[in-house]
This record gives sequence, structure tokens and C-alpha cells, in this order.
Amino acid sequence: MSQIGKLILVPTPIGNLEDITLRGLKVLQQADAILAEDTRQTSKLLNHYEISKPLWSYHAHNEHKQIDNLLKELTAGKTLALVSDAGTPAISDPGFLLVRACLQASISVECLPGATAFVPALVKSGLPSDAFIFLGFLPEKKGRQTAFKKLVDIEYTMVFYESPHRLLKTLQQLKEYLGQDRLASVSRELTKIYEETINGTLVQLIEYYTTHPIKGEFVLIVDGKK
Repeated sequence: MSQIGKLILVPTPIGNLEDITLRGLKVLQQADAILAEDTRQTSKLLNHYEISKPLWSYHAHNEHKQIDNLLKELTAGKTLALVSDAGTPAISDPGFLLVRACLQASISVECLPGATAFVPALVKSGLPSDAFIFLGFLPEKKGRQTAFKKLVDIEYTMVFYESPHRLLKTLQQLKEYLGQDRLASVSRELTKIYEETINGTLVQLIEYYTTHPIKGEFVLIVDGKK
């Protein structure tokens, strides 16, 4: 009887390709196959480090359909590495469903430490980091107003991911619900050439991004209720 395989989650750089760990590279080199959110994006990383492995597409639109097949591969003894386009898999990216399915099937799961965008943004914000709540992306439409109402009484530092075309709208809604003097911090393009962090009150951040280009990927940190 063949030995059951293993699923290994491998964080990948959020910008600078040098931010992958030595252990992460070793896992990618030794895995039987790599599950990639976007095979084109992952290929750039693999080509940079001269790693040649089968790439299997695994993303938000096919993860439900893929799970049974992946469990068969793992049960047959394969070691599969799961990566997202950037950062740690399952943090606002696909991965949770497969991890849960593996655990239910008694298949071993490992997660390597590594890049996650909200950690440097939180540390650089100057806001309390001893207790915080990660909320990922706010709802785009349905449930958005309800989500903002729930934020009003949160006493911990709040961490969000946001897209460039919704950043200003989100800041304005946060000001509406939390008050214009609530402290916040916005980091964009972390680890990249144009990395930038702007700290201030919500109204100051709104003023800044009203007159400056909003480009890149954003992490928004907001102070909790005092």
C-alpha cells in the first residue's frame, strides 16, 4: 500500500521575488506538482529560480470541482504544493476548501511561514498590533452597509485589503461610520519599487488620495474604537 501524500502551502512573494524563503524554494523543487492560482503568474517565479514542475490550475472558479481529483492524487502518494499569485494561500485567496478536505480525509497539511501583505502594513502603521482583526475585502455590494455598521464597535485594530478603484469610496464610508478623526494607514505596492505608506486621520487620507493617483494593491489599517 502506497504512502499517503501531503499538501504543503507555500507563501510566495507579494512583489519582490527575493522574499521567498529557502525552504519555500526547496518545497517547490521537490513537489510532484504545484497548484497555482494563475499558472502564468507562478511561471514567472518558477522561471526566475529555474524550477520546472507540473503546474495545475487551482483558483476560485474551479476549486470546488478540483477537490475530489486532488484528494485522489494525494491519497495515491503525491506531494502537492499550493501557491497563490502572491502571499500566503487561503488568506483572501483559494486554499481553505482544500485544506479542510485534506484534514477530513486524514491527509497531512503543512503551511510554510512567509510573505503576507497585511503584516508589514500593520507593523508600519504605528497602530496597536498586539490585538487586531483581519477582515480581508469588504463586500462590494450586498451586505456592504451591514459590514460597515459592524465595524463601529470594534475595539481592535482593523485590517483590510482593498482594490484601487474602491479605495477612496471605502475611506469615505469609513469616515461616515467611524468619524473623520479615526486614525488609519494605507500601504500600497509593498516590497515593490513604488512602495508607499500614508498615515493620518481618515479625512487626511481622503484628501491625499483625492489629489494623488490610486494605483497598485492596497492594505488599509484602521484604529479601533477607544
